[in-house]
Amino acid sequence: MYHGTAQNNIESILEKGIEKRNRQHVHLSFDKETATSVGMRHGKPIILTISTRKMFEDGVLFYLSENGVWLTDFVEAKYISR
Repeated sequence: MYHGTAQNNIESILEKGIEKRNRQHVHLSFDKETATSVGMRHGKPIILTISTRKMFEDGVLFYLSENGVWLTDFVEAKYISR
């Protein structure tokens, strides 16, 4: 899956992972187009690829919202690639 964010968040994300911060969950997109739309809300968009299969195999839980957004509590940096 994918995560869209702004360019100014990249260094922190690649170092610390994706935190939910003041949200209830981290939002992930099944396609790049949706992730791009999300990232554009915060500035120049950057699309990150998330190794969700590996996360699932490692026991990380995912949730599917009613509007089709995939959710999780945290994405460790080891599962993220540019």
